[in-house]
Amino acid sequence: MKILALDLGKFNSVCCLFDSKTRKTKFVTTPTTREHFDVIFKDTKADLVVMEACGPSGWINDLAEAHGHETLVCSTNEEAWRWANVKRKTDRDDALKLARMAAMGELKGVHTPSLEHREFRSLVKYRKTLDGRINKTKNAIRAWFVNHGIEIATGEKAWYSGREHINSFRKPLADCGPDELWKGELDIELTILDSLTEQLTGVVKKLEAIGKNDERIKRIQTIPGVGPRTAEILVACLDDPHRFENGRQVSAYFGLVPRQYQSGETDRNGRITKRGNPLARTILVECAWASLRYNPWAKGVYERICGKQKTRKKKAAIALARKIAVIAWAMLRDEKHWDPKQMIQVTESFGRMPAGLKDSLQNMKPKENADQRKSRLRKEARAAREAAESRASKTTGQNPVKRTTTGSAKPTAAKRNATISAATRSPRSTSQPNGKRQTKTSKPRRARKPVSRD
Repeated sequence: MKILALDLGKFNSVCCLFDSKTRKTKFVTTPTTREHFDVIFKDTKADLVVMEACGPSGWINDLAEAHGHETLVCSTNEEAWRWANVKRKTDRDDALKLARMAAMGELKGVHTPSLEHREFRSLVKYRKTLDGRINKTKNAIRAWFVNHGIEIATGEKAWYSGREHINSFRKPLADCGPDELWKGELDIELTILDSLTEQLTGVVKKLEAIGKNDERIKRIQTIPGVGPRTAEILVACLDDPHRFENGRQVSAYFGLVPRQYQSGETDRNGRITKRGNPLARTILVECAWASLRYNPWAKGVYERICGKQKTRKKKAAIALARKIAVIAWAMLRDEKHWDPKQMIQVTESFGRMPAGLKDSLQNMKPKENADQRKSRLRKEARAAREAAESRASKTTGQNPVKRTTTGSAKPTAAKRNATISAATRSPRSTSQPNGKRQTKTSKPRRARKPVSRD
């Protein structure tokens, strides 16, 4: 069996062609470019191409598969990579060790996502990068105002309603005097802030457009308390749910399981391992806190683990985050949406469920996304408008019906007086001593008798 082991580097890589039968080796140093690896994969007839998981391993793995080679991208966090007492460490030695361990079957391969999924995962990560840059810029702007003793609005108000107050201090750097150079720096930072905000809006719109066409993201968003950002990160990390055998592997993949130290009779659990994607772990914990407001099942799990103890709140939130990750994985694996009745069955299989929690889950309405909420509000507004129009048409249509049915009857005196007063009403009116206004009628005024002054 011929094995081609690649010790990848940023600029140069070492290729080791190892024959497991004859134990002969051949080394080649090549630049880490697509053209040079294309030539190597064409000329080399290897049964297996082995490489470590790193930045360029994605496109190199795709290129090797395009040439018909079987590939193995191995994880560098496994025990096989931890060797001690090494007197010499070179790229050739690393490539040779990689080939020998592959021949012995000591390497464990990792999942390599497709090119489209790698790009989607990169965009999800880049959104968080832009968000971090925006927060860093805002903190720098606040620091300038604090250092100069100027108060600005707190929280998000400073960047919306209080933005005019901040803009009043900005000034081009070329026009700043020696004692107001910070105003020029403020002008530059505000320009950067506006640009980053616009770019973040574009990235979010692109992610939302992708989410509308991805059934996996839609399915995870049916969990109450899980928003689009959490669904995107879970889909980006899990990718193929069938690569996990059970929920314990999913929990360990996100680093939400405790460390374990076991020796003889000692078996001690520590804090969580924090292995895997830190962004996914952070967003899962935030989602766990948010789901307490919208998901009765999540609130019940949190209260059961917390036990009304202040020291167990964070532990309960992390445990709830682990459960949300496992539920999302199971929904992707089974291709099913969130079902409160299913959660009742699962919870009752482990023990008795509180009656209040059971009733709230049974009467729970399906979750709505933004488009569904807007559609529902439009329908409700349309129905209310039609009902108001129907009531108005009924009230206005009563008089004509009565006139047609009682056309032979004479109008009443009140209607006759009202018609006469409306027809003879004058735009002007005379004021009376008691403050009342008297409208003119069609009756002619009586001529006043002349008063003699004798």
